[in-house]
Amino acid sequence: QAVVDFERLGGHAAAFQGHDVGFCCLGTTRAKAGADGFVRVDRDYVAQAAELARAGGCKHFVLQSSRGANAQSRFLYLRVKGEVENLVKAVGFDHCTILRPAVLLCKRQESRPMEWIAQQFLGAVALLFPTAYSVPVETVARAMVACALQPGEGKVRVLENGAVHELGKA
Repeated sequence: QAVVDFERLGGHAAAFQGHDVGFCCLGTTRAKAGADGFVRVDRDYVAQAAELARAGGCKHFVLQSSRGANAQSRFLYLRVKGEVENLVKAVGFDHCTILRPAVLLCKRQESRPMEWIAQQFLGAVALLFPTAYSVPVETVARAMVACALQPGEGKVRVLENGAVHELGKA
């Protein structure tokens, strides 16, 4: 494990050397970082980390993105997620797996009132439709590890929420 300064990520290239698989779950919120900060973290830092990982010998990059990611979206969040997916795919990994989970179910340290309300509602909905609208973060983590162990066919694989649930079963 290495602690890096994302504002000077290029100076930490050694931390990205010698890894066969890279995992990326980096992200923030517009509310926490502002629009420019959100773009910097969710797109720019992730793309730079992917480039450093590839330069360091990484063969398979596993990226947590978001349901609805689309570089052409009118919504900043979905547009940035789509843009970073395109940037990571362009890096040229032997394998690139992109997970597009729906609303992440987890306990957070910071207060996100609207997300909390959504989680309460979606937690109840999940009893009826377990893979439709949400996914526990532990399930996403298990799915990411499963992807690393079984990269699948093809250079790029995109997994939507249902597939994330399936791969992340305990």
